[in-house]
Amino acid sequence: MQRPCQPAHSAHSASPVPTGSPAPGTVGGEYHALLARHDAKRLRQRILGQGQEPAQEPAPASYDGAGDQRLITQYLDLVTPFGDLIAHLYDEMFARWPYLRSLFPESMEFQRSHLARAFWYLIENLHRPDEVAAYFRQLGHDHRKLGVRPAHYQAFEAALCAALRRSAGPRWVDAVEQAWVRMLRFAVASMVEGADAALAEPPYWQGTVTAHERRRPDLAVLRVRMHEPYPYRAGQYAAVASPLMPQAWRHYSLASAPRPDGEVELHVRQTGPGGVSEALVSRTQVGDVLRLGPAHGTMTLPAEDRVHDLLMVAGGTGWAPVKALLEEWAGRRRGAGGLSVRPAGSVQLFIGARNEAELYDAGWLSQLAARHSQLKVVRILDQDAPGADGALTEYGPLAEAVARQAQWSGRLAFVSGPAAMVGATVARLTASGMPADQIRHDPVPDALPRSTGDSTGGPAAYTGARAVTGAAR
Repeated sequence: MQRPCQPAHSAHSASPVPTGSPAPGTVGGEYHALLARHDAKRLRQRILGQGQEPAQEPAPASYDGAGDQRLITQYLDLVTPFGDLIAHLYDEMFARWPYLRSLFPESMEFQRSHLARAFWYLIENLHRPDEVAAYFRQLGHDHRKLGVRPAHYQAFEAALCAALRRSAGPRWVDAVEQAWVRMLRFAVASMVEGADAALAEPPYWQGTVTAHERRRPDLAVLRVRMHEPYPYRAGQYAAVASPLMPQAWRHYSLASAPRPDGEVELHVRQTGPGGVSEALVSRTQVGDVLRLGPAHGTMTLPAEDRVHDLLMVAGGTGWAPVKALLEEWAGRRRGAGGLSVRPAGSVQLFIGARNEAELYDAGWLSQLAARHSQLKVVRILDQDAPGADGALTEYGPLAEAVARQAQWSGRLAFVSGPAAMVGATVARLTASGMPADQIRHDPVPDALPRSTGDSTGGPAAYTGARAVTGAAR
């Protein structure tokens, strides 16, 4: 067992890139090509049973997460809000290992916010180590696309310890620092495990933009033809990176079911200047090459039951995964993908927007509904409710409109859209008697809502994430 916070010497020697300032292209093609060769060698050795890889510290089955949670929480006021802690952490890490700066996007705002939410997730859930381990295994799987290696985690640990001491001041005690280190190593062991489990697949896939349509000034629909088979299911989401911002990734739902030509569809709403969404909406052209990380999500149609009646609720660009689900549903009805033609159940779809103009894919939906009598569509527009007397009309807010309809307990529900809408809809469905295991909605990590105060400051920055789904907005 390493002594807490003493791995700094190994961060250089174990790293696949040299220390100091990176050469041009280090985190571009040359760096990722080097990692790909290294992973291919490891995979070959694993398949042939040759050699032994360095053992990674496992995620301990007997880890006392609840004990560390109590200790960390007791002294949490010394390092929260997390804004200063995270600023000190990155200052320390980039000062000691300057090459690591090149692994991050130019703007660190999103990264700082994301790390704060990860800290809150760990602290709030440490008493459920199995859940935490599963979450960080997936995170480690995703981090392969960033070029993150085990040595980088060691540098992060050393920088975190220095930042904790600097932020906490004289009241800081060694026992609390050791609890933070154990928490971090538990998470990192799961991340390394998740990365190693995905060694046989690419860290990311590339695709060429074949179409780019501005449906609104702030919204674009992109079609991307993948260069090699891209494994995913309708209803899932993936991280996307633009060559204009190569180190920045944001999650978007895939708006099409898998197609024979390998094209995927993305719906992107621009959320502000200078980010990935702005690059994809305003500066991406046909012919540009995008990168997609591995697909994730459980908001998928059940393969074992093709006649289940469905309820689908979509708001804003949360329409994207619902469109993919409808494509798959329609394909099952006509026998696409080698399936025999058979009933696929009925679909009741509620789709919401602020006004008619924001129903940006209405033409496609109308054509699908005209071809399939078992698809019933109700459009909900915020502008139509509430009325002057405060009463909700038939086209009132989405969650209330769904709740006023018939009982849904016999259906499988899919809910996608802004966090507040998803949370309200799920609450109303469960209150009406629909079992929770019949409601599917996936969180998209990049769409985590910020707290009303400092986005790095409190658990509210994390807790709302559980209700977020659909395309990143």
